[in-house]
Amino acid sequence: MSRSLLVLAILGAFAMPAPVHAIDAAGIFAANRSASGGAAWNDKASLQSEYRYAGQGLTGTASSLQDLRHGTFVDSSEIGPTRSANGYDGSIAWMREASGTVTTQDGADTRQLAVNEAYRDANLWWLADHGGARIGEPARKREQHRDYDVLSVTPAGGKSFEAWFDAGSHLLARIVEQQDTLTIVTHYQDYAAVDGVQLAHTLAVDDGSGPAGRQTYTLTSARFLPPRDASAFAKPVADLHDYAIADGASETTLPFRLINNHIYADVSINGSKPLNFIFDTGGRNALTPAAAKSLGIKAQGSQTTSGAGDSTIPGGLTRVDSMRIGAATIKDQPVAVLDFYTAPEGIDEQGMIGYEFFARFVTRIDYGKHTLSFIDKRRFDPKDAGTPVPFRFFGEILEMQGSYDGIPGRFCLDTGARTTLILTRPFVEQHQLRERETQGVEALIGWGVGGPTRAFVLRGKELRLGDVKIASPLTEFSTDKGGAENVEAFPNNIGGGLLKRFVVTLDYDHQRVYLKPIEGPIADLDSFDRSGLWINQSPKGFQVIDVTRGSPADAAGLHAGDVITAVDGKPVQSLKLYALRERLRNDAPGTQVTLAVLHGTTTRTVELSLRDLF
Repeated sequence: MSRSLLVLAILGAFAMPAPVHAIDAAGIFAANRSASGGAAWNDKASLQSEYRYAGQGLTGTASSLQDLRHGTFVDSSEIGPTRSANGYDGSIAWMREASGTVTTQDGADTRQLAVNEAYRDANLWWLADHGGARIGEPARKREQHRDYDVLSVTPAGGKSFEAWFDAGSHLLARIVEQQDTLTIVTHYQDYAAVDGVQLAHTLAVDDGSGPAGRQTYTLTSARFLPPRDASAFAKPVADLHDYAIADGASETTLPFRLINNHIYADVSINGSKPLNFIFDTGGRNALTPAAAKSLGIKAQGSQTTSGAGDSTIPGGLTRVDSMRIGAATIKDQPVAVLDFYTAPEGIDEQGMIGYEFFARFVTRIDYGKHTLSFIDKRRFDPKDAGTPVPFRFFGEILEMQGSYDGIPGRFCLDTGARTTLILTRPFVEQHQLRERETQGVEALIGWGVGGPTRAFVLRGKELRLGDVKIASPLTEFSTDKGGAENVEAFPNNIGGGLLKRFVVTLDYDHQRVYLKPIEGPIADLDSFDRSGLWINQSPKGFQVIDVTRGSPADAAGLHAGDVITAVDGKPVQSLKLYALRERLRNDAPGTQVTLAVLHGTTTRTVELSLRDLF
């Protein structure tokens, strides 16, 4: 099955090496072909498989149509309240996500993963040249008293994955493959004969979150069919009629609140009173559990979600009748239910607006005027929108080609990130960027779905996005050991700290983002914390989560776990966390800030003298 049908994670057990035997890749593949049916595969052209799904608190069905000679495929599912599909026609990888939009997938590793699936579907490793794949040296491994022959396989145009073959039966037992932030493990079990060949009747997967996250696809039907026409695997055309702007208007405009470079605006769900939502081009439409409960909306299942930071969180799925922003409405929408960790900002967020809403309109974000506009696609005129920069889709993420300090790279546009420019750890290490820099500071820089994120922060070099140039933006070299910023497939991240230089217009249908520079001064631009503190909201006050080594906070003797109860004599209950963060960034060097700090049961007074950390 495909990556879009499975939400998986790395298998916890470690494989222990077994005694070494004389094995070779050609022999392993030949034994697998023989055990799988041998010559009986010769007359097989295509395979239609149907599955029963159970996992992550959801049930449903899934199906797969595979061309066994060329590897083209279409996978689809109806699981819980969602329907989705993805496919590969031999050239184009495509996705129909749960709300119904259809996109070509060629950002990050999306096409590579489609090539991998096609390679396995067609069993190209059986060919004399292994279908042009690069095959690593085989290894014999033992796990749970069974021996496996393990090979690293890198298809032409694909990416490396591990194939585990049972050393006794010679049947494929497991595929281990890096997908996005997760290492995906798929187990092939319960083989039985179908029309003379052996097919796995159970696909068992694990997302690393324990028993609740385990998933099973049970084969209910398998039919070998004559060759299918190429049109069976082609990217479908979306025909959506679930969105509108009231009274047939060409656009609707509303104000937004810019807080720590995050965009917040009012959203109505199923006709509700206005709710406070964050607008995130790196995310999906979502509700918090508290908001869902207040609206009488029940979530189904528990799926794993990851992002920046090392951690993952569970989330459910539901559908809502309508989502309204200004005069723009979308109807009958799948929505995630996620427990946003709002303590980093101290803001009561009820939900998130993401890909599904942006994809149905041309969206304009005017960071200068603090307005959002949703424009009818048919009536959008790009003439004065700014400089166009093409993008590709990586799932629902927008990925642009560009360069940092002349080094070509991939960059995602993420309005949900407070930061300016984050370069991923693999990108930094590959190009030895850290070795070039002497002026900067190691610090905790943010907090997202995946928890805390850390980086080396500095005044960066020139960033280019298409024909747009940004000189010396505040730049962060990720030092995370997990999460999106530690995955080679993930693009570098451009957040609100950089985007607020522009009027940003998003045209999803034509895969263009337009950037138009804002005239006049821009507040809080390229500033970085001058205290050395990372603080989160807590019941007792602002809790110190991290202290940067050598910073004013470090010199003042502050430690993680301390709680700030007052600032310059004012109790924190009368202050906004984001406002204090902004002050610690922007007050001039030498500014004295007096803090009342609770350590255990003792309160003391601390004087901070702000200064630049680099």
